[in-house]
Amino acid sequence: MTTTKTLDVSAEPGLPFITVTREFDASAERVFRMHTDPELFAQWIGPRKYTTTIDYYDARSGGAYRFSQSDGEGNSFGFHGSFHEITAPTRMVQTFEFEGAPGHVQLDAAQLEDLGGGRCRLTVRSSFQSVEARDAMLAAGMTDGMSEGYERLDEILSRS
Repeated sequence: MTTTKTLDVSAEPGLPFITVTREFDASAERVFRMHTDPELFAQWIGPRKYTTTIDYYDARSGGAYRFSQSDGEGNSFGFHGSFHEITAPTRMVQTFEFEGAPGHVQLDAAQLEDLGGGRCRLTVRSSFQSVEARDAMLAAGMTDGMSEGYERLDEILSRS
């Protein structure tokens, strides 16, 4: 069975949260691995126009990460954070900070739910320091970037 691959994004007015939901035609174990294995993560995260370079990626409770994305025009963007909880294959809690806007840290709690039949649902709840910070992330194209990244993830999952 193939699911409709749409990204559901909810941002209630006045609250500093975004909830993102997406289903995958893959087990929770496989999708979890794609998020926690740095070599695999670099292959799908973000829009196609960017190449991702992992500086470090220690996906364990208490670990940290940093990666950068660059385009063909010489622009590069860095991101870093800490892994607060990694519970295979169902839960990942981490901070996320765009180095172009230092001090604007979001906390992402991701939950993977097995739907049976080799399918799963990913739900990510992002908490921001303010409604303004949340709105700035949405205005910066977060939804488009996530949609394209998850399309790339679908392609990798379908090949393996």
